Amino acid sequence: MTVDDTAFVRRLRERDLAAFRTLVERHHAGLVRLARVFCASRATAEEVVQEVWIVAFTRFEGYSGNGSLKAWLAGIVVNKAKTRAVRDRRVASFSELARSDLENGTDGLDPKRFRGDGSWADPPAPWDAMTPERDVAGRQLIVHLQDMIDALPPMQRAALLLRDVEEHDPAEVCRTLEVTEGNLRVLLHRARTRLRAQLEALAAPAPPRRERPGEAVGSAVPRRLATL
Repeated sequence: MTVDDTAFVRRLRERDLAAFRTLVERHHAGLVRLARVFCASRATAEEVVQEVWIVAFTRFEGYSGNGSLKAWLAGIVVNKAKTRAVRDRRVASFSELARSDLENGTDGLDPKRFRGDGSWADPPAPWDAMTPERDVAGRQLIVHLQDMIDALPPMQRAALLLRDVEEHDPAEVCRTLEVTEGNLRVLLHRARTRLRAQLEALAAPAPPRRERPGEAVGSAVPRRLATL
């Protein structure tokens, strides 16, 4: 923990409202995304996270300082979201979710396509220059990517959000999700594989357009109209 982090935690322990407001601004959106993995609706996820903020503010002494602050918050969110999901009869238990995701997943891509740190060995080629069209396409891709993440099995989605999106330490993710390091690697590999396959499908070039009778090759209008 850095000096700045230590000072920030001290302010939180002293119930500094400005510090707490900063904490909410930093982590609220990510915690809602995490809660949404297990909750039936965004409204329920928001309720869960609001409960977590109450716990964080009134019982901050529960934070030991051994792990990161965001990992501590994530652990509370996961436990409360799991409890809410069980109460709503959406999931039975964490162990059942993990077992389902590990046993029923399919890899689909050769593991050699990933480096040891989980990044792509052959990443998509970057655009050389940004254009208005590429800006629009990029924003559309972000929407598609969020939909893809939302469609992942619960434990794969939680692992991906904690490790790749929120950048939690692997050991913290294992503790939060109650999985082994080996199982975490499997969950992450399968989640990344699904996303890679779907992104490749989106980026695949469109099939060549078949020429229709009376239409010039490569033209989108009939030959007789092209001469006007």
